[in-house]
Amino acid sequence: MAEVRKRVLEDKYNTKSIKTTKTKKETKKVKTTTVKKKETKKIEKKGIFTKFRIFCHGVASEFKKVHWPNKKDMVKYSIATIIFIIFCGLFFYAIDVIFALIRTLV
Repeated sequence: MAEVRKRVLEDKYNTKSIKTTKTKKETKKVKTTTVKKKETKKIEKKGIFTKFRIFCHGVASEFKKVHWPNKKDMVKYSIATIIFIIFCGLFFYAIDVIFALIRTLV
């Protein structure tokens, strides 16, 4: 009984008999990818000065998006950074001294 069920399932899901045909959507996708390749070739053919101008335009637009801190915030951030650097320096100095003491004892 189990063998008969296996055969029915194998026949039901036989992928050899299924024909592969491209749908209209798949053919449209292929066409759009070829168009994109042509567009990238056009970009590559531009001169070095044009590419530099496009780059500068991109940099300028990104600078407009940056949030620049005011003087009060800048002082706060600077003090916090200096305190953090001093703390880390003292922490690693203390660990170095502790390991040096352990090394002399051993």
